[in-house]
Amino acid sequence: MRLVSTACTTFSNPWQALLKAARLVAAGLLLCSTAHGSAADTAPFQDTMAERTRSCTACHGAQGRAGPDGYYPRLAGKPADYLYNQLTGFQQGRRHYAPMERLISTLDARYLREIADYFSALTLPYAAPKNAASQSLNAASAKRAQTLVRNGDAARGLPACAQCHGTALTGTRPDVPGLLGLPADYINAQLGGWRNGQRAALAPDCMAKVVQRLSPDDISALADWLSAQTLPSSDKPADRRPAGVNGASAIDQPGWQCGRVQTKRDPGAGAAPPPAANAQLVARGAYLASVGNCALCHTAPGGVPYAGGRPIDTPFGAVMSSNLTSDKNAGIGQWNANDFWQALHLGISKDGHALYPAFPYTSYTRVSRDDADAIFAYLQTLPPSPQPNQPHRLLWPYSNGLALKAWRWMYFKPMEHDSTVQRGDYLVNGLGHCEACHAERNFLGAPKTVSANNAGGYELPASGWYAPPLHPSALQPWSTEQLQAFLQTGASANGYAAGPMAEVVQHGTQYLTPADAMAMANYLKGQTPVVTALGGYGQSAHGTQANPKGARLYDQVCAECHGKSGEGHPGAYPALAANPKVLRANTNNLVLQLLYGGYPATTAGNPRPFGMPPFVLKLSDADMAAVLSYIRNSWGNHADSVSEFDINKLRTSLSKSR
Repeated sequence: MRLVSTACTTFSNPWQALLKAARLVAAGLLLCSTAHGSAADTAPFQDTMAERTRSCTACHGAQGRAGPDGYYPRLAGKPADYLYNQLTGFQQGRRHYAPMERLISTLDARYLREIADYFSALTLPYAAPKNAASQSLNAASAKRAQTLVRNGDAARGLPACAQCHGTALTGTRPDVPGLLGLPADYINAQLGGWRNGQRAALAPDCMAKVVQRLSPDDISALADWLSAQTLPSSDKPADRRPAGVNGASAIDQPGWQCGRVQTKRDPGAGAAPPPAANAQLVARGAYLASVGNCALCHTAPGGVPYAGGRPIDTPFGAVMSSNLTSDKNAGIGQWNANDFWQALHLGISKDGHALYPAFPYTSYTRVSRDDADAIFAYLQTLPPSPQPNQPHRLLWPYSNGLALKAWRWMYFKPMEHDSTVQRGDYLVNGLGHCEACHAERNFLGAPKTVSANNAGGYELPASGWYAPPLHPSALQPWSTEQLQAFLQTGASANGYAAGPMAEVVQHGTQYLTPADAMAMANYLKGQTPVVTALGGYGQSAHGTQANPKGARLYDQVCAECHGKSGEGHPGAYPALAANPKVLRANTNNLVLQLLYGGYPATTAGNPRPFGMPPFVLKLSDADMAAVLSYIRNSWGNHADSVSEFDINKLRTSLSKSR
């Protein structure tokens, strides 16, 4: 699995060697060495932004001063808008680094802004440079770097770095970063990313123009020289802050807007939506569309809401979501309510072609005509977006229309809506389409019937996340009140929503009314129990065995947050003792959370969650197996151990799916 940007791989051999060295250093990083000590040294828990951003400083160093590995950059003191733009860049596909993308995928814009403001306000001295490459910088390269930094190169249309990044090179408010306190490897990788088109900034992207006019030798010289610079510790704190936008800090060449606030233009902006026919109907449709989580699947990362373009992974390839805005060509602006009802109820588009069941009409067929009309009325108020629909990426023969017709004949039968069905049943099995993830499927992707021999649950294609069964036997440790809270906030005494479920909560179930959330909880707890050998949990048949390695690793990297005895911190870090999610027979979710960390979803009921750092660069497969086995068999827990093979198998499957 590639974990470090390959931005410079098209450069000359010295560039490749430099990046390879950066990877090796990063791979050997003792991640979280500044954030996690032994349990004996644990300080009392405090609800602070420093605690909430522990998952950031695990890589970026204490207080965001920069990581010790030679790759992770300084965060402290950088302009808040710059930090915010970088965070949203990872969410919107403008920046690429897998651990970072996964870490913040479920944080909303408000919380990202709060994190950016927190690190921006930290005015800390710059550490003395430690970059070995800068010590070997020859005089000619140093002179060239200083010329580019202070004067630029008019003949090649290159402005001075200081013209935009400030004379002290500490950045320019509101959104231009400082260039000090950055390792040479990091500078090389970022400039290489621009040069190769692997990273971008909000338009107009002036850095993309600058980098194309720099030679590889220029970039090497700049990276080495800048990494060797620092501010004297005697400087006033104000000298270490970014400069204002006035004066000579903004580039004044035509078309170059560095140093000024940029906003991402919405392709649908400027086009007025059709007038709403019935405000009450539209409001009801907006609520139902939220409960059905329509926006999540029909919005590409960083894209226009409901304009489609997001791939829905299946074992047979990716199905691309469609444009649901009111655009008359790309969207559904020429549809009527009957066309929309036909799509939901029958799985047939306006033009008569059958839809793939990745659009879950197998569940939506239960939706009432009144609710379908309300959702359609809401969608017709969305601003039109001309984003064209993209072709599906399905393997043959699944891309063949005859195969789809055969599947529908075998596995799909439209259902008439029953007005007597209880509300929870309707939301779970109809509008909420929970079975799309939580039902075990056969080799053709059709849901299996839950029985004593089939407890349900499903490993989601490509992601590796496990959606557990939702029958009462599996939900026995949960009360209806805990399920209700989990649906509305993503949090409960049993832990937090993670992976795809965090997205479902953030974009869908958090908007449930308390009555609807309780109706779903009551329905899930009130189904006929399915008696299975283990009830979905992995009770150990061999008893607890000594695990000194797991105990040592837990004390080093887990106990500070989750407690010496797995008791956790209520409202911040979940307890691991007697936690049903820890004891589940399928351990994929435990492994993925340990590998990639992450924040719970930001919701109205949990607006400022605490995060968990990724351990993908710190712990080997054997380490992870040891610590997870220790957790599953300590403090009264009894479950099967996790093997190194299990973890390696999951890693391998994820690598192949990329």
